[in-house]
Amino acid sequence: MRRRLGCPDACIGVRRRRFTGKNKVDAEPLREVLSSWVQLKNPVRLQDTCNEKLKPKLLDIKNALDDEYEIDFELITTAELTDTAKEEVKTFQEQLAKDEELPASLHVIGNEELHQKYEEALDKGSSHIDYQIDMESGKYISFNISGTKTVIAALQLKDCLAFPGIKDGSLFRKNVKQSLGLNNKVNKGIKSTIYSDRHNDFFFYHNGITAICDKMELVDNNLKLKALNVVNGCQSLTTILACSEKVKELDDTYIMFRFYEIPQRDRADRISILTNFQTAIKPRDLRSNDKSILKMKRSFLQMYPQGYFITKRGENVPADRDRNLVLDMVQMGKYLISWHSQRPNIAYSETKIFDKYFDQLFKRDYHPEDMHALNFWMGEVTKGWTPENPFGLNESLLAMKSYAQYHHLYAISQCFSAASHQKDRVPKPSATYRRAKKMNIIDRVVDIAAICLNFAFQTAVNEQQPPNRVFSPQNWIKTKSCLSGINAAVAMQLMMLIKMPGGKELAESLIIPNEDFEYRWAAD
Repeated sequence: MRRRLGCPDACIGVRRRRFTGKNKVDAEPLREVLSSWVQLKNPVRLQDTCNEKLKPKLLDIKNALDDEYEIDFELITTAELTDTAKEEVKTFQEQLAKDEELPASLHVIGNEELHQKYEEALDKGSSHIDYQIDMESGKYISFNISGTKTVIAALQLKDCLAFPGIKDGSLFRKNVKQSLGLNNKVNKGIKSTIYSDRHNDFFFYHNGITAICDKMELVDNNLKLKALNVVNGCQSLTTILACSEKVKELDDTYIMFRFYEIPQRDRADRISILTNFQTAIKPRDLRSNDKSILKMKRSFLQMYPQGYFITKRGENVPADRDRNLVLDMVQMGKYLISWHSQRPNIAYSETKIFDKYFDQLFKRDYHPEDMHALNFWMGEVTKGWTPENPFGLNESLLAMKSYAQYHHLYAISQCFSAASHQKDRVPKPSATYRRAKKMNIIDRVVDIAAICLNFAFQTAVNEQQPPNRVFSPQNWIKTKSCLSGINAAVAMQLMMLIKMPGGKELAESLIIPNEDFEYRWAAD
């Protein structure tokens, strides 16, 4: 396996080369590719069965996947695929694209692309892309605007596969960004449309592709383009290519192209920047009007009319509302995954919260008192994460405020669970708030949780590290191992507390009834 360095899209490339004297290649090498993918989905088993040279590299692979790198399989062959193998390619592409656990892409590199690469290596190929398109009559218009030749056309989706330079990125030389991978929200939507029964509406769902060239010539229905560059549409074309075998079957499925003749370099660069310089639509924006979010907002405001629930970016809180009762949808998602899913190590990722785990976190009736309790506990946590450092936290922890605060919140929940002997269940936030307030131990609970988080971190720092490997606080805070460390620190702190004068009473103050616990919400 290899990591592509210096490449804007984060991916791990896996290449399977097939050298054969035969004219045809069956599906055997494709099944070997699929076998590699299946094994990567179970790294624990792979580590037990792989050879000794691969074992040390599995940790790097796991870290890359945790950092949202993607896997790109390439089958390089000098022979033609059999009909059975071509069907397998289509099936595997669909399976890889739709998998939520470990999405990947599969490309077959054949003689045509190998020949093109060979000519480029010998410097025989042109330094720019010249291309011609046979357009359908009645599905394009040509005109001049501001002295610029312009063609707007509806091209069949499968015609996009013939564009040179998509796979190696040479078609996007003037684009301000290259492929961002197949696992983001927009590209998932493109894949979903391609494989759905609504693929004929692709033209209406998509904003279109913007391409520029040094010179264009339109004769009848044939459009000749010299020095072609796509300056907006890289994500779309790379995703379409990743679904190539399905796309080949689609008829009457179109996408809009805008072609401009712009030989001036500075003008072309400006168009490239401005067509990509737009406010990104984040997963949280797409969820702001979701029924479950609006229901949560209504229930919260009914119980706390003096409060406010922010659901949209840039939304202003009315001046007459109680600032202690202001909730933010994004923060609530982070609270829920940290407390109920017991996964504060995922709380940093808004994309995962409002995409992958949205249904687990928000598709249920959630009581306003619990919303308020989570907001209250986090408010108490935030008070101590300041330069003055009243909790006495390690400086490295304090530097990771945006990540580690949610581990502090998680530690608070663990204090009540451990004291109540509920190892596998999670306390209701409102029950912990009422108990702490009644026993006047709110400050003590927050302090104990901070001590446990700090102790878990120090223990991890002091553990024997493998040779030539430096401890990384940023990596530790994003792993499940840090949660085990916090749990162990909480259990030890409670044991020590019981032996101290007055400590037993404090430990007993953390106990809440069994009915105030529930099972963890799955998030992995």
